[in-house]
Amino acid sequence: MQPVLEMTSTDGFCLWPVAEFKSFGFLPLSGELSPAEVGTAVMRIAECNDVDPNDGRPPRPVAALDSFLHGLLTFDNLFAAGGLRVTDSSTGVAFLPGCCDGLEDWRDWQRFDDGGLLGFGHEPVSPIAERFGNTIRLTVNAERRDSPVIELPTTELCHLLAGVERDLADFLALAADWAARQLPDHCSAVTAALARVLDLPAPVSGRYA
Repeated sequence: MQPVLEMTSTDGFCLWPVAEFKSFGFLPLSGELSPAEVGTAVMRIAECNDVDPNDGRPPRPVAALDSFLHGLLTFDNLFAAGGLRVTDSSTGVAFLPGCCDGLEDWRDWQRFDDGGLLGFGHEPVSPIAERFGNTIRLTVNAERRDSPVIELPTTELCHLLAGVERDLADFLALAADWAARQLPDHCSAVTAALARVLDLPAPVSGRYA
């Protein structure tokens, strides 16, 4: 289980260094990313929130960097396209985030009740996760009767989610150090915004208090 961002192309982006990436792939977040990959992740999260304000907030700044970061730094509810990717290593079946999924909602996976269901997309591809007693069933596409599924015990889900939280915390620590170097005038605000997106406490100098 990996926390991933759904990516768009990085072609033409020049506000800070980023890694080359094509649209519609997924970028796993962890403490193993290179500085350019961290920059790519920050670019994508800011891009997801790069929309004009319409609720009385201050207007978008003129400067290119301030304009691009405006939504990330001012929206109350932030969005990060992506979610959790689950791969069955024995079969190769992959359960991917759907079109309605966002990484900011990853903790919803921790709140499964017996008989509960989480939906992550809609037609033509509808990934769903369901709990039946002590079993979690992940259906890759509920629109198909023959859809591949992944089943795992709830105890294993808890273990996997603990790994997701470590990956996100390690990424956030990297991002805080990255922001201190690449965005020194916005470091604290960007780090705090990323922490809100990932539903984690903000790190202090790359470490958690």
